[in-house]
Amino acid sequence: MPERPEQILCFDFGMRICGVAIGNTLSGSARPLKALKMQDGAPRWAEIAELIKEWQPNRLLVGRPLNMDGSESEMSHRAARFSRRLEGRYQLKTELFDERLSSHEAKGELLAGGHRDFKSAGVDSLSAVLIFESWLRNQTPLKPA
Repeated sequence: MPERPEQILCFDFGMRICGVAIGNTLSGSARPLKALKMQDGAPRWAEIAELIKEWQPNRLLVGRPLNMDGSESEMSHRAARFSRRLEGRYQLKTELFDERLSSHEAKGELLAGGHRDFKSAGVDSLSAVLIFESWLRNQTPLKPA
């Protein structure tokens, strides 16, 4: 757990769509924001700048799509590049976090809720929420004062 409460903008990177969510370490919760259209893995940077201006995050979190055996994939390298570009452009601490199965889990949640059209139901942004929640569960708890 971060030493101070943080607001974290989370990204579920994809080549065509990038889901975005906002999470808060104090409340331990996140909510989906939007899905950004990507062009060959590149976003419209102005859209991200608007989200950063609106939500004032303390850090950025990018899902790292590893293979099931934990090895890197082409998408892992692309997500890492996206993460570096975010950090360079916005001067915010940016972290990669293993996001294996987040999209699968998000689709399962949507199906359980009766949704069949994943795109309109916001599966990519829900995946970003799940990435934040998983990241938060993996943080070291705060030590009592």
